[in-house]
Amino acid sequence: MNILLIYPKFPQTFWSFSFALPFVGKKSAFPPLGLLTVAALLPKHFQLRLIDMNVDSLNDTDLSWADLAFISAMTVQRESVERVIGRCQRSGLKIVAGGPLFTSMPGKFGQVDHLVLGEAEATLPAFLEDLKKGSTKSIYRASEFPDIRSSPAPLWKLINIRHYAALCIQYSRGCPFNCEFCNITSLFGRSPRNKSPGQIVLELNAIYKIGWRGSVFFVDDNFIGNKRILKKQLLPELILWRLKKKGCPFLTETSINLADDPELLCMMVKAGFDSVFIGIETPHDESLAECQKKHNRTRDLLQDIKTIQRSGLQVMGGFIVGFDNDPPSIFQRQVDFIQQTGIVTAMVGLLQAPPGTRLFRRLKKANRISRDFSGDNVGSTTNIIPSMGLEKLNTGYQSIMRQLYAPKNYYKRIRVFLSEIKRPSVIVSFDIQRLHAFWRASLHLGILGKERVQFWKLMTWALTHRPRLLPLAVTLAIYGYHYRRICELHVFK
Repeated sequence: MNILLIYPKFPQTFWSFSFALPFVGKKSAFPPLGLLTVAALLPKHFQLRLIDMNVDSLNDTDLSWADLAFISAMTVQRESVERVIGRCQRSGLKIVAGGPLFTSMPGKFGQVDHLVLGEAEATLPAFLEDLKKGSTKSIYRASEFPDIRSSPAPLWKLINIRHYAALCIQYSRGCPFNCEFCNITSLFGRSPRNKSPGQIVLELNAIYKIGWRGSVFFVDDNFIGNKRILKKQLLPELILWRLKKKGCPFLTETSINLADDPELLCMMVKAGFDSVFIGIETPHDESLAECQKKHNRTRDLLQDIKTIQRSGLQVMGGFIVGFDNDPPSIFQRQVDFIQQTGIVTAMVGLLQAPPGTRLFRRLKKANRISRDFSGDNVGSTTNIIPSMGLEKLNTGYQSIMRQLYAPKNYYKRIRVFLSEIKRPSVIVSFDIQRLHAFWRASLHLGILGKERVQFWKLMTWALTHRPRLLPLAVTLAIYGYHYRRICELHVFK
């Protein structure tokens, strides 16, 4: 049987890095880890072909070759998903669909032949058994969360890794916290489930063996969800793995309580982590209480971020405006907080209510859900009716983005961050790719760009004060170009 695995196209968002990727000669930020794992779960005698529409075109010859199309997507890919479904239907190709988008809103996709919802390790075997017997059903759901120690390694041979800026790996699923606006617990539960250290080392070895030396993104929603097991089992193995390997810096997502554990910080840096994304959301304590972000409350968030930075980890931050308890001053307060922390990659979005969350249920009961959830945090996009009024929220949000990504403020944050950060344990060398990125940045940002004065001031400062961090300074300057272009297209329109 011929199986065509299709990953729909992402729109231009902060996370797409679409304007930054050409600087480093890449087509997409990350590969479709979910589909690569699904591919590994399929019978060995199946013929597989994967089309990531972010790097390749989906051709009619691909559709005519296939017996079944497997589609997986996140909510933000919905527009592309609908086009793909239409093409499959016109080709007479049956569709098997799963992943966060379909699991969160299955009722929106009645035209799909088979919905395999939840985690594939739990639901795909039943579908495959029915497929063998010729008695497939329209919907497959799991009654419990699977043990991911049985999850196979991704089938990397289905993609060209050179198209991607980073490769992905997954250690755990689930998060111990239960923030009102987050759908992670509804999708994966509150008890983190971990792969064994042996699995992770095998997956890393497979990535290393195929020649990868770039960044590896641990896509866990909260990598430190079970700190005791992490420190006792996985991190010691990663530290040993790191002793014999060059390159492959790690990044992941964690919670702010990482700052409370100096031992954990030290071990993560020693293992090769250089960046963490943290959902900070807001410096306003009443809004944190509203959304049940208890672990962020009654803390010195500024000092926590500085602690993490000084350990050797770059903090990328997620921020939200539009809470019911947000005061009129929240917009400028967010800007001031982000500037003071030196969080260069500050992803600010309007509050949204994903289906399946407690926030969605609460606001739906109050008739405050205004549209379908888009999954996109770019621009004046929200599916709720904010208490402060939509016009006021949009105006304040635009004010935040204009200030944060104005070249003067953005480059100032880079200097604040580079002044704080400890020298990373994994030094990325100036290879040909990075040399090309530097020359492209010098041309587009240093000569043609509006930020040319700030760009050269930063390069001069980095060479003088933190020369080993010059590659990071160039990378962050390129990111800033991407963020400004996204704002121009989708926020300030």
